[in-house]
Amino acid sequence: MDAGLLAHRQMAEMSTEGEAVDKYAVLSALTTARAAFRVSDRDLAVLSALVSFHQDRELSGEDLIVFPSNAALSARAHGMAESTLRRHLRALVMAGLILRHDSPNGKRYAARDRTGQLKIAFGFDLRPLVLRADEIFAAAQAAEEAAEALRRTRERAVLFLRDARKLIDYAQETLEGNFDALDDRARLLARALRRKLDHEELREIEGQAGALLDAANNLFSQKKTKEMNGKDINSERHIQYSTRFKKESEPSKKLEEADGNVPSPTPSGLEDTRMPLGLVLRAAPDIRDYARDGISDWHQLVQTAAFARGMLGISEDGWDEACRIMGEIPAAITVACILQRAEQIGKPGGYLRALSGKAAQAEFSVGPMVMALLRAENTRAT
Repeated sequence: MDAGLLAHRQMAEMSTEGEAVDKYAVLSALTTARAAFRVSDRDLAVLSALVSFHQDRELSGEDLIVFPSNAALSARAHGMAESTLRRHLRALVMAGLILRHDSPNGKRYAARDRTGQLKIAFGFDLRPLVLRADEIFAAAQAAEEAAEALRRTRERAVLFLRDARKLIDYAQETLEGNFDALDDRARLLARALRRKLDHEELREIEGQAGALLDAANNLFSQKKTKEMNGKDINSERHIQYSTRFKKESEPSKKLEEADGNVPSPTPSGLEDTRMPLGLVLRAAPDIRDYARDGISDWHQLVQTAAFARGMLGISEDGWDEACRIMGEIPAAITVACILQRAEQIGKPGGYLRALSGKAAQAEFSVGPMVMALLRAENTRAT
């Protein structure tokens, strides 16, 4: 005898007259709120089998005792062993969801009168499901709200982390500096999110992900501040891709000897570019098909791009405008990238003019364009 059994005995003496509850609704609510009642899914499977022996859909009145044999209950529980049944039945009794109504010899049975009416039954009393219905439904609602809050917290953490990782990846491609520490933080948070976490742990990770996103945003805020305050002569990134047209450069003799229909661009961006030629050719290898003698230096890339632009439908004016605004080497790299994506670009000439307009506003450089092609090629390779 203990306090729990005394409480159960008091519940057995309470009347359920005038009260009714849908047995399937209360079972569904218990499934949602099972953690609050400290029962497992296997416990509820046995309870569902037990409730199925009540003939009516609603649990109401005083006739709420079911008395199946172990064999019948095992059959309803999909062949569960009797020893396992007894363990789960005990868990349901301890949780206060059913009551034992034992006979003098401990067996389950019912006594009926001559008309067949049930006079007394010994078995399991389902009265607690009626008496505690409001408590069960309230616990189910609270569990649903907690699960929703947990889901929202995880969503925010995942979104913060996703945006932070994209900014870090972009910073590694476009900014100078070591971003390994930020990348390591992002990887650790992503690994932590794979685990099953409670609400407090998720809120902590959400805060860390938000702080990481702020740190990633600050990288570009600092870059913008430096670009606004720095002088051209002190800013190395200012001359990474030149947008100035160098009028003093002279056309080379080799270009002058080229076909008359091909413009003779001057490789004025040669001293300004810092992107390896091999990297450009690996990202946009199709430009090699238009080279007469191969592409071994920037001069040949510019000459080949000037020829290939006609095949793409890019006008001579569009090409000259790109060379004037971007510089000849960046313009040639841009044409090579456009050629590589010719199937996805409907109007290469208009696209080049649009990029020239962005370059005039210092809103375009060829670096990200080349890196995007490299990433796409790596994705296809894997």
